[in-house]
Amino acid sequence: MAKTHIDLNNKTILVTGSPGFIGANLVLRLLKELSGGGVISFDNMNDYYDPKLKEYRLGLIEEAAKTSPVKHIFVRGSIADRSLVDQVFTEYKPSVVVNLAAQAGVRYSIDHPDVYIESNIIGFYNILEACRHSYDGGGKGVEHLVYASSSSVYGGNKKIPFSTDDKVDTPVSLYAATKKSNELLAHSYSKLYSIPSTGLRFFTVYGPAGRPDMFYFSATQKLTAGKTIQIFNYGNCKRDFTYVDDIVEGVLRVMQGAPEKATGEDGLPLPPYAVYNIGGGTPENLLDYVSTLQEELVRAGVLPSDYDFEAHRELVGMQPGDVPVTYADSEALERDYGFRPQIGIREGLRRFAEWYKEYYRA
Repeated sequence: MAKTHIDLNNKTILVTGSPGFIGANLVLRLLKELSGGGVISFDNMNDYYDPKLKEYRLGLIEEAAKTSPVKHIFVRGSIADRSLVDQVFTEYKPSVVVNLAAQAGVRYSIDHPDVYIESNIIGFYNILEACRHSYDGGGKGVEHLVYASSSSVYGGNKKIPFSTDDKVDTPVSLYAATKKSNELLAHSYSKLYSIPSTGLRFFTVYGPAGRPDMFYFSATQKLTAGKTIQIFNYGNCKRDFTYVDDIVEGVLRVMQGAPEKATGEDGLPLPPYAVYNIGGGTPENLLDYVSTLQEELVRAGVLPSDYDFEAHRELVGMQPGDVPVTYADSEALERDYGFRPQIGIREGLRRFAEWYKEYYRA
């Protein structure tokens, strides 16, 4: 698909979901690498997980902003607040919008459906409407909307690796259904209002200062507390784990290449719309992943070398909403943006273990 190049320097970039895990790492890259412009972080700092982690990431951002030529502004609030979203767009007029704000988690969506509708549906609708009205009165408007989707949209698909050409009409969780809804909404707004938009299906993102509800993080916390970790589907799971730096590199490249506006054979505008996978492309067996995590926790000194791992792991059945395999076909991302994730689980888990040691044991 043809792309329109966007120079991010001296632009105003809105990143919702910063200082969340991916958002914070993206903003830190922007502050480090751009020569000017502004970055708006937008997050409600909710307590879905320990708010201290978000405050920690925000602290890293604010420290980096002190020496960056890029101006950083943090807006505390929810994207479900229509008036606040409109106010941010009116005041700062972002050229590029990266929507990472969402209620995450497959299992949490089973017991707390309302927060997913509020953030992932209503919130994303508010972003789309603000993008739409950014063109009012002849304004230049938003040049590119990039938003987070998820590998969860593939649901119970049997065909692997998962391709963006596959049908994704069978979500097995509300979370997955909201992410597929985001893609549909973005397509309709791209078609109706020529808003260049790109959805990114992330595959099991991990790394330092990540989300504590993710398996590698929660397992570490349980092991350090002497508790037992549960390994689902009796260990017969494979995940396409993707290190956060690879995710951020992919997002940065996509931000700079918006789907080109074009006209179809019928004389009507074609939607400037695209969806890509960002995944490692090498699914790891969950038991192997756990073994690597344990080795790196010992190496970093988080756990003692004589820790009895077998006594602290339990093989259990599959959870509702989960799938046995995730596997990304990232050929389209490599073709259009020249990028494929590179960082393996050994290197990624080593960085996590070293960060964990410093953050919790310093």
